[in-house]
Amino acid sequence: MDHCITHDHAASRFFTEVDGLRCVLDYMLQSEVMTITHTGVPVAVGGQGVAGALTRCALDTARSRGWKVRPVCSYANIYLERHPEYADLVV
Repeated sequence: MDHCITHDHAASRFFTEVDGLRCVLDYMLQSEVMTITHTGVPVAVGGQGVAGALTRCALDTARSRGWKVRPVCSYANIYLERHPEYADLVV
């Protein structure tokens, strides 16, 4: 399933809506390091790959901007363990 993900740079958030419910990935940016702090997907739309899509979009954004990534969020940490193609981003 494709998700239309928006990056709200001012709010340090990536988000999408699925079935009218907002799904988010929050981060903090300091000194070119994106610290992923929270990934939230409502239970009603869980299991559809939304958290993965949000995380992939955040990581691709970090790569394109030359940022490193610190995965504080447990979901982001697991995602990075399962996707070694992003290992070069992790600090």
